[in-house]
This record gives sequence, structure tokens and C-alpha cells, in this order.
Amino acid sequence: MRRPLCSLLTLAVCLITTLANASHLRGPPTEDGAVVVDIGFYLSDISNIDEEQETMEFEGILTLRWNDPRQAFDPSVLGYDEKFYQGNYQFSETYDGWWPQMILANEAGKYERQGLMLRIAPNGDMTYIEEIDAIAEARMNLRRLPFDHQRLYARFEVLGFDTESVILRSDPTTTGKWESANHWIHVPQWNPPTIAAVIEEYNPVYGGATPDPASVFVFYMELRRDPGYLVRLVIFPLTALVMLSWSVFWMSRSSLGERMDISFIGILTIVAYQITISELMPKISYATILSTYLTISFVMICASVLVNLVIGRIDEGGNYALGDRIDLRCRWVFPLLYVTLMMTTCSWMYWTG
Repeated sequence: MRRPLCSLLTLAVCLITTLANASHLRGPPTEDGAVVVDIGFYLSDISNIDEEQETMEFEGILTLRWNDPRQAFDPSVLGYDEKFYQGNYQFSETYDGWWPQMILANEAGKYERQGLMLRIAPNGDMTYIEEIDAIAEARMNLRRLPFDHQRLYARFEVLGFDTESVILRSDPTTTGKWESANHWIHVPQWNPPTIAAVIEEYNPVYGGATPDPASVFVFYMELRRDPGYLVRLVIFPLTALVMLSWSVFWMSRSSLGERMDISFIGILTIVAYQITISELMPKISYATILSTYLTISFVMICASVLVNLVIGRIDEGGNYALGDRIDLRCRWVFPLLYVTLMMTTCSWMYWTG
């Protein structure tokens, strides 16, 4: 007799639990058509930009607003004017309604919720707020380095619902960046970002063979690099080194060994400099303005070695006048050629990059 009784009690408990949790099975409130969700993102910090991995780490507050009549209540009956669910435990264990679950589509290994709050008004107006710390993929074009600017973005999508059920709408009142007297967004080597947000549509690959389009909220961050650090560390010192290497054209013809010493010291210095600053430069296959500058500087010093060898061979033949003329012309040909190559090549890369 005890076994049937226990079975009935177990069945009753399961039935009560199922009825209590039935609201979890409810989808979005689509009685009057697709539910409109106002979405905004407030950027609080960009922690890191990794040019080599093409990622960025950022922090901010994601806000969602929609109306669900099924969550409406009578304040006089409950005794309070607003419902609150704070933290992961309260939200996951006690909230029994639907909410738009957002994913970061271009996530790159990290998406952490630092805080969470859901507020419900008596008329069913819902406000969901969460603070996130995430790493997102960010395709970069570094051909203009160190004079480049990048357009980084975060793509937020509603998981599992297309525009027939959920439509996202950008909310300018909850979109922006946090800048005050005590806080501003600062990333080393980058100027403060400008932001924009748009709503786009796409066809998710996980919705079936022919899925309906879904809404996506795209938060853009436009950043322009401050070239001062790399100009001060790389461009100015190497320019001075290349110019000093031209001092061999003012040296005596009989000091070929000393001329070669100066030229090879310049070559070795540039090679050592490239090894030292390689840690500061992204390891990418295509050429940048900075890498082109290093290459032209290296080639110009190597060219001075060839000139030294030619003058040495001419001196061996006793034609000193020709050697003097070559030195005299190299005094202005090398600077002119160096500046011309730099201006034309780097300008072409900048405007076509």
C-alpha cells in the first residue's frame, strides 16, 4: 500500500512542479505581432586592443527594454510598485518569464557577466540590465600603421528568435560611452573612440535550411591611433641613423676601410633595432607604412656600401676625379632619393590602404 501511495505523491509533486514552472516554457509575447526590444550599450572601458590576434577587450552595460503583458501585476495587491530580480541566483531561480537572451556573435573566448538586474513595472514594462566584460573579434587593416584608424564592433544577437518573433530597436537613451571628470576611456596609443549603433538583419545558420532573418544590434567604435609613440621610438632615431650613414660621402677616398665600417655599423644597428622593436609590431604578413619605412632605410644604408665598393675599385684604377664626382653627387642624390621613396611609397600606401 505504501508503494502506490509514494508513487501518487511523487506524481503529484512532479505535476505541481511542472505547473509552477510552466511559465518558463512561454515564448515571447507575440499575441500582437513580434515583440519590440529596445537595446542599448553603454561603453565604460576598452581594456586592450590586440593587433596581432585582431581582438579587443571591452566593458560596458547592456540594456534591454520590452513589454510583456503577462508580467503585469496590481501594486495594491502585492504591496510594492516594482518587482526586482538582482544577481544571477535571483534571476535564474525565481524569475519565471521570458526574456531575450543575448549573445555576442563575434565573441573571442570571453564573455563574463559582472552584474545583472531585471525590473518589472505594473503594466508589464521590462528592463533588463547586465554589465559585461568580453573579448570580441575585430578585423583590422594595419596597412597605414602607425597612422591607421580602426572600426571595431560588437554584434549582439537574440538567440533562437527571428524577426517574426523578436525585433531589435536601437535605443539612443541607453547607448553611449562613460566619460566624466574622474573617468574617461583611454587605450594606450589610441585616441578616444567615437561610437555609433545600428540594427542589421542577417540569416542565422542555426535556424534551419531556410531560416527567417533575425535582428542584430551592432555597436561600432571608431578609434584613431596616436602615432607619437612609434614616431618617437622608431621613425626619428632611424631617420637620424640613415642620415649619419651618409657621412661616408664626405670622407677621404683613402679611408675605404673606415667608410665600410660606418656603413656596416649602420646596417647592424638597423638589424638590431628591428629585432628590438619587433615585439611592439604586429606579426602580420602584409606590408605596413612602418615596415616599409624600415625596409627603405635598410636598403639605403646597403646602397651606401655598394657605393663605397665602387669608389674603392675606381681608386685602385687611379681615376680619383671620377671618385670625387660620385661622392659629390651622392651627397644630394641619397637624401633626395630617400625622401622621394618615403613620400611616394608611404603616401600611396596611406591613400590605398
